Amino acid sequence: MATLNKSTRFFQPEVSKVFFLPTIASAVLAATRPEITAGTDVSGEIADLSGWQVRGNMIPCPDLGTKFVPQIGGRTQAEQSSITFYADKTANDVRTVMPRGQVGYIVFMDGGDVPTTGKMDVFPVEVTAVGKARSTGEQAFQITVDFAITKAPAENVAIPA
Repeated sequence: MATLNKSTRFFQPEVSKVFFLPTIASAVLAATRPEITAGTDVSGEIADLSGWQVRGNMIPCPDLGTKFVPQIGGRTQAEQSSITFYADKTANDVRTVMPRGQVGYIVFMDGGDVPTTGKMDVFPVEVTAVGKARSTGEQAFQITVDFAITKAPAENVAIPA
């Protein structure tokens, strides 16, 4: 019997990296090191993340022979996704990199930027909204950027050297 390897658990702050890349030439979304270097590391300005998961839809297949309704796998889709960033008092923040309508790629390196052995997920995106989260509460001013995921993301891609 096969056994799942014991995971090396980690806490994401100070480990995970998130980049915004303006371009990736590869059709399979395998970003090169120069493309990553040309992008923007946004990790240190992220207050919160929402979405960024690919889900599979199920298609029910009822038949007259049983009360049980079996299913088959259907299409996949990404959840509605956003990233909340901290805002700068002079607006020198995410608004300069990701204005509404900007297209590019969000790259998640959940275990850190570990070339060759590490994995990354690459989401082709278009910025659909840049909302200001105004509050009188005890929190820093924040900007929530909403994204349309425009094509199937590439998951578990090797991080280039």
